Amino acid sequence: MIDAAKKNLAVLRARGVEGPLDAAIVLGTGLGDMAARMSEAVSISYGELQGFPAPTVSGHAGRLVVGRCGGRRVAFLQGRGHYYENGDPRAMAGALETLALLGCGALVLTAASGSLRADLGPGALMLVADHINLNGLNPLIGVHSEDRFVNMLDAYDPGLRAQMRAAALRLRLPLPEGVYMWFSGPSFETPAEVRMAGILGADAVGMSVVPEVILARRLGLRICAVSLITNHAAGYAGGAPTHDQTKAIAGTGASALATLLDAFLEGLP
Repeated sequence: MIDAAKKNLAVLRARGVEGPLDAAIVLGTGLGDMAARMSEAVSISYGELQGFPAPTVSGHAGRLVVGRCGGRRVAFLQGRGHYYENGDPRAMAGALETLALLGCGALVLTAASGSLRADLGPGALMLVADHINLNGLNPLIGVHSEDRFVNMLDAYDPGLRAQMRAAALRLRLPLPEGVYMWFSGPSFETPAEVRMAGILGADAVGMSVVPEVILARRLGLRICAVSLITNHAAGYAGGAPTHDQTKAIAGTGASALATLLDAFLEGLP
């Protein structure tokens, strides 16, 4: 895959895109329009880049947009590949390897998720402090090199989290931290699964983020993740999630997340 990432660099250079980048931001369901905030933007379809996913989920445009945002050089990934789309937890490997070769200083993951907390209702933002993965899936299964044994201590970089909290404080925007639990999807979690997640210490559940974090850690990228709460999880506080609800709440909550990301980028050293 690294060879494909090197070929992608040539495609990007031909379009005027050079590294390094201050940050790359993966935009989850309903959040793709945030890329419209960029200046000096260059947009490239995933189809032009080897190893980038072909999203099959509405709300994921499938474009890499590179430009300036918050005074920094940033890449927005409009959409991601999910495990549930094709059964491949390495769906984002090619994209992340390309970002690493570009010299990406920070990787920010955004995603919609379901809440298990009364103080995290639809439209709230949660800073991910850690995750739980009990799927029996790992994107590094089958990688035959010693670097597959990735250390997951502080996978969500403490320094970047501190910068995100500082940005939220400047904006007077609530940003509680929590634990994200990955479910494979595409079906939503059952009430029993949600109760299990709560017992294990999860604050939110979702169908992305975790494979990307594992892949990015292997590549040496610093990671921060913010989840936009789109619903209460099934059986909790009347939660009965649907994909239409996810897209609708993500669309209305995108403004607060975009403002937070602008402030975070401005605060990067």
